[in-house]
Amino acid sequence: MEQNKQTGHIILGISIILGLFILGYFLNNSVKTFRDYERTVTVRGLAEQEHLADVVIWPIQFTLASNIQDEIYRMLEDNAGKVMAFLAENGIDDDEISIDVPLVTDRSAQRWGGDTSGQFRYVASQAVTVYSNDVEHVREVMRNVGELGKQGVIISGDDYQFQTEYMFTRLNDIKPEMIEIATIEARKVAEKFAEDSDSKLGKIKTASQGQFSITDRDRNNPHIKNVRVVSTIEYYLTD
Repeated sequence: MEQNKQTGHIILGISIILGLFILGYFLNNSVKTFRDYERTVTVRGLAEQEHLADVVIWPIQFTLASNIQDEIYRMLEDNAGKVMAFLAENGIDDDEISIDVPLVTDRSAQRWGGDTSGQFRYVASQAVTVYSNDVEHVREVMRNVGELGKQGVIISGDDYQFQTEYMFTRLNDIKPEMIEIATIEARKVAEKFAEDSDSKLGKIKTASQGQFSITDRDRNNPHIKNVRVVSTIEYYLTD
């Protein structure tokens, strides 16, 4: 009976020792794995493309001056008609054209506000605006705008609010491709880092897509847009 108890104690002791050894082995591996997963590298991937704008907003502003109120309104109507006819002759559709409300200033009513030595009492301006998806066609028409000057229409484009604007609206169409490119570029950088540090690249820990930016390629080509995005990705590194 006593011998059986001793045998049981021995078996129990061996079992405890084996259990502790196995537990230590797994704990050791777990710590190693945990430490491996704590090693990371954060990289950025850039994707950049050029695209033609797909919307153009072209305001054609003209200015007039007169000492007779009725006359200046007739002149505005005449100038607007000439601009509309010019656009129609050059293939701009009616539904792409809008006429702004005319702005007429009576200088005599603003005698308190500054210089009143000008020759004309009334100064007026108005804009006919083209809004089109056919950017290249509209740009061709712009090259012929001098024809309006020959007809006596004085075009003024100094006002900031009446400058031509180009927009790119197809961002959602190119987003997936650009994000893929940015991710590939980021992985290339991470792989190079892993290679240089004698490591292997693991799975992605975190990833964030940066803001898309759309800018003019340069001042002389605002109709060509530069689309850019930078993705930030954090990878695990392993031995």
